[in-house]
Amino acid sequence: MNVPRERVGRAFAAAPDYDGNARIQREVAQALADRIAALDLPQNPRVLEIGCGTGFLTQALAALGGDWLVTDLSPEMLERCRERLGASAMHRFAVLDGEYGTPEGGPFDLICSSLAVQWFDDAPAALSRMAGWLAPGGHLMITTLGPGSFAEWRKAHEAEGLEPGTPRFASVAALGDLVHDVRNHLDHHADPLAFLHALKAIGAQTAEAGHRPLSPGQLRRVMATFAQGAPQNGCPRIGCDVTYEVVTCHLHRKPISS
Repeated sequence: MNVPRERVGRAFAAAPDYDGNARIQREVAQALADRIAALDLPQNPRVLEIGCGTGFLTQALAALGGDWLVTDLSPEMLERCRERLGASAMHRFAVLDGEYGTPEGGPFDLICSSLAVQWFDDAPAALSRMAGWLAPGGHLMITTLGPGSFAEWRKAHEAEGLEPGTPRFASVAALGDLVHDVRNHLDHHADPLAFLHALKAIGAQTAEAGHRPLSPGQLRRVMATFAQGAPQNGCPRIGCDVTYEVVTCHLHRKPISS
């Protein structure tokens, strides 16, 4: 993907109301936590979380116990996660670039991440690198966004002969054998402006490098097309639906034979 990580970090750091607008992010984190809870993890596992955000996944896995290294590219997001969890002896916090940095304290029994890997330059290569941080028998389980995400917004641009600045996420095929599941989550907004406000509120409005912002007139046309959408049950649609294509990836490192 071609989105400058400094801009991504700044956008999330300045997200004015992440928790109030991140309905899909919360939903996906809980679903991922349920999957992780079913894994054959040891008691008190050593856990690395990449891109914790404000702590949806961290909090959902609180009952897992263990020794956690909770990381994020944004110091501001990391602090929000710390505030969500409160005083906790099992959580250590560190600013970390999950794609290019190296965590301390490995190897890990579990490496997890909810909707952060899509911001990496090369998600497949990064996941392969993370796999090297696993202990024997360890699990890597993450969610990321697939290229079908924001399809409705993209189509509205294409209908007007314009190029969207929405990041192009890694294809599902590129993630190979790591892909465990692909599901669409639908987010509903009252109107196009509400959708754009929600993106800004969660810090996800960062466009690809080199994208030229639309003129006010172009943006109005795209928003009008986006608002029309497809009718539901033969009736005009009220509001705007936006698809999040959520890809769950899982890798299990073989244990050492006894």
